[in-house]
Amino acid sequence: MKPVSGRIEVLTFKQGLLSKVAHDLLLELRRFDLRTDGRKVEGTFVLTSLSVEGVMHGGVLDAHGLSESDRHDITGNVQKKVLHTADFPEAKFVGEAVRGSGEHTVSGALTLAGKTQDITLTVREADGRWRGQIELVPTRWGIQPFKALLGAIKLEDRVVVRFDFAVVEP
Repeated sequence: MKPVSGRIEVLTFKQGLLSKVAHDLLLELRRFDLRTDGRKVEGTFVLTSLSVEGVMHGGVLDAHGLSESDRHDITGNVQKKVLHTADFPEAKFVGEAVRGSGEHTVSGALTLAGKTQDITLTVREADGRWRGQIELVPTRWGIQPFKALLGAIKLEDRVVVRFDFAVVEP
């Protein structure tokens, strides 16, 4: 199997009584090992490598919308209070791709926080890139949405994982 290089982003969404003072966020997963032979797909994702890229406003990144202190606090909360990376430092995916003409379906099992759930995603192929996204519901893996101020600020029970990889020929 050959390694796949590219970028993985995670989008989080706020809700709650004080959601106007909270932020939708864009995080980047900086370390992962994803491999494919064109059919089989296997990945290990280092959750401790999630970093806060910035605040999202109407689908546009504001990379300067947070102080370094805020970024540090958010990263700490994601790792300690949401993903519990001391116990579960990695996520894993094992699946298979069914190749189509310009669009492929990847189905498999994602292990996150010690629990495994089946997922299916669509990958679009164009200009030498594989691109797509999948919406995950963290509570399927037993991950509770982050809350602050007694729940007046909290995250929605969904994240969007976006990816953009260089095509690997089998």
